[in-house]
Amino acid sequence: MQPAPGVPTLLQSGLPAISPELRARASQYLNARAALLADVSSDGGTILISTRFGSTSQLHVVEMPLGMRTQITFGDEPVTLAKFQPGDAQTVWYLQDAGGGEFFQLYRLDRRTGRSELLTDGKSRHGSLTLSRDGKRLAFSGTQRNGKDTDVYLADTASPKKARRLTEAEGTWEPVEFSPDGARLLLTHERSVQDADLYALEVASGNLTQLTPKEGKASVLGARWTADGKGVYLVTDRWSDFNQLYLLDKAGKHAPVTADLKWDVEELAVAEDGSRVAFVINEEGASRLYVQDRHGRAQPVALPANAVISNIEFPRRRADVLVVNFQTATQPSDVYEVDLRGVRVVRWTRSEVGGLDPSRFVDAQLVRYPAGGGAGMMPAFLYKPRNATGKVPVVVIWHGGPESQSRPTFSSFVQLMASELGIAVLMPNVRGSFGYGKAYLAADDGPKREQALTDIGATLDFIEQQPDLDGLRIGVYGGSYGGYMTLSTATFYGNRIRAAVDVVGISNLVTFLENTQAYRRDLRRAEYGDERNPEIRAVQERISPLLSVQKIEAELFVQQGYNDPRVPRSEAEQIVKAVRARGKDVWYLLGMNEGHGFAKLDNRIYFYERTAQFLDETIGAPAAVGSNTTGQ
Repeated sequence: MQPAPGVPTLLQSGLPAISPELRARASQYLNARAALLADVSSDGGTILISTRFGSTSQLHVVEMPLGMRTQITFGDEPVTLAKFQPGDAQTVWYLQDAGGGEFFQLYRLDRRTGRSELLTDGKSRHGSLTLSRDGKRLAFSGTQRNGKDTDVYLADTASPKKARRLTEAEGTWEPVEFSPDGARLLLTHERSVQDADLYALEVASGNLTQLTPKEGKASVLGARWTADGKGVYLVTDRWSDFNQLYLLDKAGKHAPVTADLKWDVEELAVAEDGSRVAFVINEEGASRLYVQDRHGRAQPVALPANAVISNIEFPRRRADVLVVNFQTATQPSDVYEVDLRGVRVVRWTRSEVGGLDPSRFVDAQLVRYPAGGGAGMMPAFLYKPRNATGKVPVVVIWHGGPESQSRPTFSSFVQLMASELGIAVLMPNVRGSFGYGKAYLAADDGPKREQALTDIGATLDFIEQQPDLDGLRIGVYGGSYGGYMTLSTATFYGNRIRAAVDVVGISNLVTFLENTQAYRRDLRRAEYGDERNPEIRAVQERISPLLSVQKIEAELFVQQGYNDPRVPRSEAEQIVKAVRARGKDVWYLLGMNEGHGFAKLDNRIYFYERTAQFLDETIGAPAAVGSNTTGQ
């Protein structure tokens, strides 16, 4: 492999030269920014965001609506999870990894001096950062005990390096929130996305009380203490097909809060004084924001119809405003303040889109079509180029997870495809996707995945039946599990597509489970099945693209991060080697300083430019399509 031209951190083989014209066309789209809400100061006067002005996303503070984004971290690695010290916005706690390996370390930044201090061991994996309301205690998770199980740690913020272990048990344990008085801590024990429990831990004694029923399995999607600390708001699918919001009292009884609202509750915030509870409903991919008053009346808050909300926060000392992070298919993620007294939305950040005209971006259209094997209707989002004539080529983007969900969020790559190259984009939510109830979520678990793969054929059928989509020019693209779906399409439906782009994807389910990091192996076995069971292993081998590689006829582009802890690079290397052994060309791109995806700006731009080139060359653009360049 050779270094990529101008990007020495990338190695490549099999890639031809790219035209300067395509690079220039792609550059503006790929330089779009986004602002992600990390935290809000106690008085609501300062917000902490993650956004990118250099190579990676770093922390910034904003002190007024549309005010200057003042950068406060300057590392080479991205920072997205961070918290203010309660009552002291000059102290920031954050997590950061190295090289995309996801072995996050805890840091404390003193904004007065501009210095960050490493607080953890530099080698274990840490996460789930939370602080008590008085700012005296800090809780986080970590794998330092044995590298496999995730425990909860507690430290005084005055001496954070002296953390003590609160849990020492098998599995993934994570802190959620301190009680208002700081005496108790909510914890989750997760065995899979569909199987978790909620606990309350007495900080002083270490006594652990399970709050969710001991029988059966269910999700724990979110939890927050009530203002008096006597109850807990819990988001779970234990008593419904969807993740609903319930109020648990100290006796363990549950009362539904959102029983009349179908769909999942996915975000939750409780005002410190208890006068308001805010929550978000995921309605077929779009977000609906509700605020409930102290009398139990929930009212919707008007946001754009296709908005997707990723975070909501009440400032600790205020209940009259709610800080919200949302985006749409045509607008990047930004931060807004909702004034609940007059229900007025105030914008705090405005992310740039590379000098392009957002009004010319392509919006998402919700479509539905029959799933494979008569398994009901399957939802998808379709982006169709404007001003195109005749049938247009299509790229299908399979989401990862497998429990993720394609939603109408902003993607500079999707806009590059649809707005610039005249290629339609279809983003299905196949069986196993989140957001459509626990039965749908579990419909591809273990050996059921073999039948669920028929959703690929159903998606191709839908494209071929559309009068304005070209069923003879189809490409597929996906990352992680989406990469597995991409390779599966190329393997089991190879005569129906022309091109496949596999990004950090699984090529063999058995070797993936054997080689993924130990801390996540049992979580993945709950989804894919246990490869140590001969019957399960037989199904996994039957549906692993690597073991049917002779069926791949489509052009193939494989992209991988060298430090990927989830899907190890061996998954990419073995499929590239096997396809090339058949005499077929494969484009292969390897990010030496990347992990599960491409996070560094130069790498991302090159990665997407080459993906655009590959799809443009293999499935082709239509003859007439409106251009969206601005000449800059």
